[in-house]
Amino acid sequence: MSSIKRTILFAHLHDISVPHHLGPAIASVTAATTGALVIVLISQLFRTVESTSNRAKQWDHIQRLLTYVYVKATKAAQDLGKVLLDISVVLKDPSESFPNNFGNNMNMCFRIQGDPPVPHLPDSIEIIPQVFVVPDRTIEPHRQHFVDVTPSCDTSPSSYPVVALGGTFDHLHAGHKILLSMAAWIASAKVIVGVTDDELLKNKSNKNVLESMTVRMERTRSFLQLFRPDLEYEIVPLRDVYGPTGWDPNVQALVVSMETLPGATAIDNKRSAESLPPLRTFVIDVISSESEKLDHEDMEMLKQTKLSSTFIREWIVKNAV
Repeated sequence: MSSIKRTILFAHLHDISVPHHLGPAIASVTAATTGALVIVLISQLFRTVESTSNRAKQWDHIQRLLTYVYVKATKAAQDLGKVLLDISVVLKDPSESFPNNFGNNMNMCFRIQGDPPVPHLPDSIEIIPQVFVVPDRTIEPHRQHFVDVTPSCDTSPSSYPVVALGGTFDHLHAGHKILLSMAAWIASAKVIVGVTDDELLKNKSNKNVLESMTVRMERTRSFLQLFRPDLEYEIVPLRDVYGPTGWDPNVQALVVSMETLPGATAIDNKRSAESLPPLRTFVIDVISSESEKLDHEDMEMLKQTKLSSTFIREWIVKNAV
């Protein structure tokens, strides 16, 4: 398969279990792509209106799904030396239309052989070459409808109007995108993202290739609008550990990684001191190298995949990109 700069892959899912049968297709499309790849996973289980009642309860399932797809594509790219390949994963309800600008500047569309047609495709996708890729027929995709079981004593909200998170978001990579996606997944109205101010990054390694705060904020907003265009996004400079969570009474939930979990404790203490309501904290843990939420084979693949801005900056400097 020849190299194509910008590609898009559509795949239908029957449930939200880890789609191992798509592994070879994801790897082959990644290998054919040189600039940017968007993977669109299509399922009625992603329906926004119906799923707001159980989005938070599906947290583990969705982050497992996203992690598998991102790690599969990222590892395939890294194995071929394409560390800067821009990979994005989108969850799509088949009943909803695509945004008008969706798929602009794409060069080729890939679909899974045997999948039904993709509904509501914009003209920008319809007019580019279409190629079918074969999934792993030895691994049968699940056919049952996903049913989430939640203890009757669980009275926590199922989605949150305003969700906050923070980070450096330098050279936006799969780990960042999983974090941002999960925040957008549980939000019903707005996501607030604090992006670390340049002044706080003076001691970062290879800071000469660190992206400016303006670039980091723009790329963060662009990805979120691709992932869920129906939400409002407030992208703000982060000059301390708290950001808006230290004073905004309208924030209900906080999304953190295992590495930034101590910051959640500091935020809780700050809000308590300011007589603000406590936040529900969600932790992205499947992108750590010691997670128990992935199968052994997937865990081994994750351990071999470098999801860090530090690694990307080192690679840029080493390769004089």
